[in-house]
Amino acid sequence: MENSIQVKAIVKILRKRILLILSIIVIAMALAAYVSYYVITPVYQAETQILINQKNTDQQQMYTGAYSIETDLQLINTYNVIIKSPAILSKVIEELKLELSPEQLAEKITVNNESQSQVVSIKILDEKPARAVEIANTIIDVFKEDIQKLMNVDNINVLSVAKLADDPQPVKPKKILNIAISGFLGLLLGTGIAFSVEFFDSTIKTEQEIEELLNLPILGFVSSIKEGRGSISTRRGRRVT
Repeated sequence: MENSIQVKAIVKILRKRILLILSIIVIAMALAAYVSYYVITPVYQAETQILINQKNTDQQQMYTGAYSIETDLQLINTYNVIIKSPAILSKVIEELKLELSPEQLAEKITVNNESQSQVVSIKILDEKPARAVEIANTIIDVFKEDIQKLMNVDNINVLSVAKLADDPQPVKPKKILNIAISGFLGLLLGTGIAFSVEFFDSTIKTEQEIEELLNLPILGFVSSIKEGRGSISTRRGRRVT
C-alpha cells in the first residue's frame, strides 16, 4: 500500500513539472545538435587492408603450414608497431608534404587485426576525406617497400586500398547518437530538478494542497474585494478551512 502511495506521489510530481522536464530535454537536445552540426569538425575515415604471409623458401619448407601461420601471427604485432613508427611516418609526411609531426600522424592511425587472422586493417582519421585516403595508401606503399629492408622479408600483399567515395560521410561526430544521449541526459537532469524544486518548494498554491496538507475538508472561501472607479466588484478568492 505504501509503495502504491509513493508511486502515485512520484507520478503526480512528474505530471506537475512536466513542462519543466520537457523544456530541459529540448534545450539539451538543441545544444547537442548545434555542437554536433556547427561546432565539432567532421572527421572522415579511410581504410586499407594487407595480408601477411611468408613466402615459401627452402628453409621454410621444413616446417608445417600451421607453424608458418603461427609465425606470421607473431610477426603481425611487430608490423603493427613498425607501421606507426617514425621510420615509416616520416617518409609519408615527406612524400605528402604534411604539416604534421610523426607523433601527430600516429594519433590518426589505428592498426588492428582480428583474432588469429593474418589480415591487418589500417584506418586513418582526418578532417579531409581525400587526405585520409592519400595517407592510408601512402602508408601501405612505404611500409611494403621498407619492410623488405628492415626485416629482410617480402610477405606483404595488399588486399584493398583506400578509395574516396562520391559522397563521403564523416565517422565523427555521431550526430544522431549525440542528440539521443543528450535527450536522455536532459530527461535525467529535468527529473532531478523537478524533484528538487518540489522538495524545497513549501508554498501552498491550490485548495487541494490545503486539503492534502491538513487532511481537513474545505468549508468555504473568502471573496476578495476589488475597488473600481465608482463601483465595487467582487471576485472569487482562496478557500479556507
